[in-house]
Amino acid sequence: MTGAQFKQDLVEAIPRLRAFARSISGDRDRADDLVQETLAKAIANKDKFAEGTNLIAWLITILRNQYYSVGRKLQREVADPDGEHAATLESKPQQAGHLELKDFMSALQVLPDDQREALILIGASGFSYEEAADILGVKVGTVKSRVSRARLRLEELLNGQEDFERSDVAVAESAALIHDALTL
Repeated sequence: MTGAQFKQDLVEAIPRLRAFARSISGDRDRADDLVQETLAKAIANKDKFAEGTNLIAWLITILRNQYYSVGRKLQREVADPDGEHAATLESKPQQAGHLELKDFMSALQVLPDDQREALILIGASGFSYEEAADILGVKVGTVKSRVSRARLRLEELLNGQEDFERSDVAVAESAALIHDALTL
């Protein structure tokens, strides 16, 4: 792959990278920073990209690793601790369907990160199990297992078999994740 073609492919990947970054970070500015760092690392490590493989999966893997590396550094940072800003981003439900969706959004935040991430990649972003496995750096069976466990856990939570706290902040976080995943 020529340098010009590689750069063109990177430019074409930006919308998908931004959408995925927003789905895992929940913050537009942080997502843009993640994409910028990802592109810089991809250009610096172009020689490590195996031509003929999935460039998007490679880039998302870089982005995901960058997100978790930065996240470890920012563990002490607490954004919007009272949920005041997040509460302004939602509209009050006007019918029963909205209440059910709100329960789903709250329940989604109860899932472990690995299950939620796999479910969003498969269910909302439309990646195949194989692509999700490449992105997450795990085997296809692991992705299938995580998605299956996530769906079962959501069913238990939503059917009242397990108690969980319904939170406007969780609803806002889930809404942002799903919205961003749908724009991939």
